Amino acid sequence: MQLIFEKSRPGRRAAQFDALDVPEASLPPALCRAEPAELPEVSELDVVRHFTQLSQQNFGVDSNFYPLGSCTMKYNPKLAEAVAAYPGFSELHPHLSTCPAFRGLCQGALELVYETEQALAEIAGMRKVSLQPIAGAHGELTGALLMAAYHRDKGNAKDTMLVPDSAHGTNPASAAIAGFKVVQVASAADGTIRLDAVKEALNESVAGLMLTCPNTHGLFEPRVREIADLLHESDALLYYDGANLNAIMGHARPGDLGFDVMHFNLHKTFGTPHGMGGPGSGPVGVGERLEAFLPGPRVVCEGGRYDLETPAKSIGKVAAFFGNFLIAVRACAYIRHLGGPGLKEASENAVLNANYVFARLKGTYQPAFESGFMHECVFSAAPQAKAGVRALDIAKALLDYGLHAPTVYFPLTVRESLMIEPTETESKDTLDAFCDAMIEIAGKAESDPDSLHAAPRTMPVGRLDEVRAARQLDCSC
Repeated sequence: MQLIFEKSRPGRRAAQFDALDVPEASLPPALCRAEPAELPEVSELDVVRHFTQLSQQNFGVDSNFYPLGSCTMKYNPKLAEAVAAYPGFSELHPHLSTCPAFRGLCQGALELVYETEQALAEIAGMRKVSLQPIAGAHGELTGALLMAAYHRDKGNAKDTMLVPDSAHGTNPASAAIAGFKVVQVASAADGTIRLDAVKEALNESVAGLMLTCPNTHGLFEPRVREIADLLHESDALLYYDGANLNAIMGHARPGDLGFDVMHFNLHKTFGTPHGMGGPGSGPVGVGERLEAFLPGPRVVCEGGRYDLETPAKSIGKVAAFFGNFLIAVRACAYIRHLGGPGLKEASENAVLNANYVFARLKGTYQPAFESGFMHECVFSAAPQAKAGVRALDIAKALLDYGLHAPTVYFPLTVRESLMIEPTETESKDTLDAFCDAMIEIAGKAESDPDSLHAAPRTMPVGRLDEVRAARQLDCSC
């Protein structure tokens, strides 16, 4: 496909401006270019075709199945998109909320922030929620900063954060940025965190533990209550990585399980764009111990009017205004549309779909763990790798079937990992097409492994040199 500049021809125009009906103004010479900008000269049809073709070069969750494990590339409901486009939300100037004199003009938006925070707190069993953090990892960092503020306020000399070996990579990064030393805690052979390893690592310097539940192996942590009690006995805190909340939503609440602080991924659990599909949003929720330290200002409701207030011991702002507000609008629409029963059913279907995929593939690919998967299932392509076909080859081959790859090589605790998360929105027909392709690829790995090394063959771009791309980054195109 040609670049837009390669399609340029002198004199072509996509638009024509009307004659000025106001006096012409000129910029100061110091602000003017020495030479005209080198912009492409193309027709309207050239522009339309170029960007339409660009849109067809990539995978999207609206057009293809995206079984990325842990990343949860879930379908984005168009209802939520329509609500977020309402002028009262999309065209509202954010500074209206900062000026008391104009706060009356944005009461609807402030009400939405307040109600969304209330709904998330109820869903998760938390006391309060702040929408400020603008991504999942940003929510993690905010949670770690809240934990640090709690211990600092109490005079606790605690500087260590425990992180399981199965954790998302952002967990230790967030803890380190917040100033903690990070100590890794090992998983047991069954894929869950070892309780004896937690006990062994726990001492007076431990500020808390960051736990994903279900974890990144796709397994629920059955000893989570015991772990919470152990931590609380030494005034340490338990952090909930909310990346996998969609597996238990409506069935179990992190606050009830003993977690003190958590982040939500609105861009995963609550049906809004994620990754290349759009911006993230990582609200943070807290229990009673951390309520006073929440980021401010916060929306409060007094006498039916919504206003702003900053907690006395607030860690301050972690993002401008109320984070990615329009993502919160989408999440609010999703929550209100589904209601409690709908959110619960979404989790049930996510778990059902993952276990259906597991049941179909466990005879073809090596299960990383025997059973008990929740919203995602994990396999190892180690047997295929012995024949020279690695997880990456399987992932690339799926592109030729019109399917995106699952997550590969994560979690790091599983060799040649294939982590599959179908989400609750996919039909049995789609899951069968995916499983059929995976089974066929496994057959090729035995009969014709070289054919998989050249995949994908049908995409606009074939197999890339990924090492070179990482080491010789070129963004000029």
